[in-house]
Amino acid sequence: MVAPSLRWTTRDLTAMPDDGGWKRYEIVDGELYVTHAPHIRHQNAGGNLQFELELWSRQTKLGKPVSTPGVIFSPYDAVIPDLVWASNARLEHGLDEAGHFIVAPELVVEVLSAGSQNIQRDTEIKLKLYSRYGVQEYWIVNWQLQTVEVYRRVAAQLERAATLGVGDALTSPLLPGFEVAIAPIFN
Repeated sequence: MVAPSLRWTTRDLTAMPDDGGWKRYEIVDGELYVTHAPHIRHQNAGGNLQFELELWSRQTKLGKPVSTPGVIFSPYDAVIPDLVWASNARLEHGLDEAGHFIVAPELVVEVLSAGSQNIQRDTEIKLKLYSRYGVQEYWIVNWQLQTVEVYRRVAAQLERAATLGVGDALTSPLLPGFEVAIAPIFN
């Protein structure tokens, strides 16, 4: 007889020690992932993108970017992306009482951290997760290579639409009129 494998839940996360923000606990399909505070260039790339999304959002009043929000898709799927952008409707009706997203934000951004496990989590595991739960667009930012991989929903799944480098500009059909050069994201 084989013992059932342990599946972590969001309830288990409430018992995790508070270490002052040095560790991030996430669950994907019941598997626990623990990451450490990222490199400053990781933070800068995410912050620069948030700044650009905030400028656009203030002009259009269509939604808002949020840095490192809790996103709870199910008791077995709870993550903390680096950045999301959500429409006003999702911000109004898609949050629980603790302020966590309980619906998929339209846009999710993950900035890669060094290490093969971190890269695999963001480029494969989270890509499948975000695709399964209805994220419309997913940007994977690689501060080391200075690229942004853009995935967009085609039918029922996220598919790679482009890999952008320092000579390119980032746009999105989700964000009419939004355009930012890639190079300054990494400055």
